[in-house]
Amino acid sequence: MIRRLQFLIVAVALLIAAFSTGLSFLFYVVYLGLLAIGGSYVLTRFGLADLEAGYRVDHRQGHVGEDMRTTYSISNSSSLPKPWLEVYNPTDLPVPLPGRALGLRSRAQRSWIAIVPLTRRGTFRIEPMVVRTGDPFGFFEAAATVGRPTVVTVFPRVVPLPRWRLPNAYLEGSHSAPERSLQTTPLATTVRPYAPGDSFNRIHWRSTARLGEIQVKEFDLEQTADLWLFVDLEAKVHSGEGDVSTLEESMRVAASIAHDAIIENRAVGMTASGHRLVSIPADRGPRQRQKIMALLAALEGDGRIPLEEVLLAGLPKLRRGMTAVIVTASRDRRWVRTLTSLRSRGVAAAVVALDAGSYEAARSRRAPGAEWELAAQEQRALRMALAEYDVKAYEVHAGDHLGSVLA
Repeated sequence: MIRRLQFLIVAVALLIAAFSTGLSFLFYVVYLGLLAIGGSYVLTRFGLADLEAGYRVDHRQGHVGEDMRTTYSISNSSSLPKPWLEVYNPTDLPVPLPGRALGLRSRAQRSWIAIVPLTRRGTFRIEPMVVRTGDPFGFFEAAATVGRPTVVTVFPRVVPLPRWRLPNAYLEGSHSAPERSLQTTPLATTVRPYAPGDSFNRIHWRSTARLGEIQVKEFDLEQTADLWLFVDLEAKVHSGEGDVSTLEESMRVAASIAHDAIIENRAVGMTASGHRLVSIPADRGPRQRQKIMALLAALEGDGRIPLEEVLLAGLPKLRRGMTAVIVTASRDRRWVRTLTSLRSRGVAAAVVALDAGSYEAARSRRAPGAEWELAAQEQRALRMALAEYDVKAYEVHAGDHLGSVLA
């Protein structure tokens, strides 16, 4: 806008000077300027004509640490070249999609792939693709949008937990048994040759027809030790900043444990205390994993409900044979007493306690002071309270590897 105003002032002054003096040189400059302006307008006016463009995001869901690939294509079906084009997508992703400036010959086509890392969980929006052009002098500009907005959901990072074992509930069937079950359960695992005494309703006819001898199904004992996650999101208990914070660590812990339990064919439910209390009923399978990950992607550490009240509200949802896993950064020991009634109900419990002081120390990078010593004492007191009530506890500090801590 400023450039156009400056050019307008110069043009008016040049016209006045040309008609006042009658010098042919000034009229030559005026005609040359009119030709340049007219050519720039025509170049911009038809700069986007006969263009075809589009983009495609390879997946609209991913986990922190993965990459998102976006494929762009643009083609010029005109007999005239396009000397200057700018292509980009406005977005609120933490790492924006890189734009590109390019030129196209007549009847040419270009395509490329943009790769950006997913660095933060949440739901982000990619606006329609923008194709922009202009003239070399910057007098005129034209732009067009292509496609529709795309919503990308980034789930928390899932950390492999090869040695994590869910504490067994106080019921038979709370964990996979190494021997096969004599009962018929939904978990048919393999087939074997028929043996005298096998029931005819266990014959697997398809395998029998393929192998030419009678095959019967074998079953695993169905797991009843399902999982219920309690994620504490009370604002005052969390500390740290960005990826090195108790909030993001809580999301990683919950996502990793839920993923591991669903892989083991357990039913998983979850209660989270964000700005409102949210619960997902226990279920199993890929759809349940999708629900849990989508909720974890949207949660923020803005809760006002203490963990003690969250547990009291969630206890009626726990049935015999379940295991409750509490993920919290709270150092308040009052909620520990709430877990004492679980054993008599046939419910096991485990606690993943995040050391908020270590995350605060990692954020501030200052030498430990008196307040950190007090926080360490409260953390030790919480650990002793959990041990007193015989509750399995895992303590996570800033910089710890979850796969090693939850072993």
